[in-house]
Amino acid sequence: MATVLVIGSTGHIGIAAITGALRSGYNVLAIVRNQESAKKLIKHVPGGHDRITTVEADVLSDKGVESVVEKVRAGSLPAFQHVFSSVGGAYTDQSMLDTTTEELRQFMTQNFESNFFAYRATIPYLLQQKDQKCTWTTCTGAQGDMGIRALPAISQGALYSMSYSACKALKNTNVRFNEIYLAGRVEVDIEAEQHGVMKSSIFARAYENVLSREDVKSTRVRVGKEEDVNELRIEQK
Repeated sequence: MATVLVIGSTGHIGIAAITGALRSGYNVLAIVRNQESAKKLIKHVPGGHDRITTVEADVLSDKGVESVVEKVRAGSLPAFQHVFSSVGGAYTDQSMLDTTTEELRQFMTQNFESNFFAYRATIPYLLQQKDQKCTWTTCTGAQGDMGIRALPAISQGALYSMSYSACKALKNTNVRFNEIYLAGRVEVDIEAEQHGVMKSSIFARAYENVLSREDVKSTRVRVGKEEDVNELRIEQK
């Protein structure tokens, strides 16, 4: 059985990715900050806990995901064929003029560099599996186009560019790269019910479709409402 490596696994989007992977019949290798984070993950994923392996690493470090891949290569962690990376969550309405250089760098590290580090650490491993049909998926947000909150918008813009470049770089390889572009709020089910936003268990269907459809490659998949998770709105890159 194939395995999905989930980076940013304890966030709302990460929980959705794990749910989608499990429902698609995959095992999950989830990177967590610590065991408290692992407990949070188990709490919000509805089932399939026996198919989840957790490993601790600092995904904000340029060596964090790389250390996990090294353990996979050494055989101490299960091999993976798919990656879902959605590290981030830093959100503020702080203006650019009120932002210090240190704050800008911290924001970009959390929202952008972490995903870049994940890509750089995992893609060589996937490309070496030439006989496997692999995928690499990330999730971006509409704030990069809206620009209402400057710092989230700037970091999302960087992710857009990274996704576009990755689509081009991997187009003729065994790795299907796709960007899920979310124009809305997703939360774990219990919180989504309280706030009237999309449930992670529903958003999970979008990832299920990306995993199952081999024609979805080098694309942006737009999700703005619940219907979009079933009938994918695809833009070829």
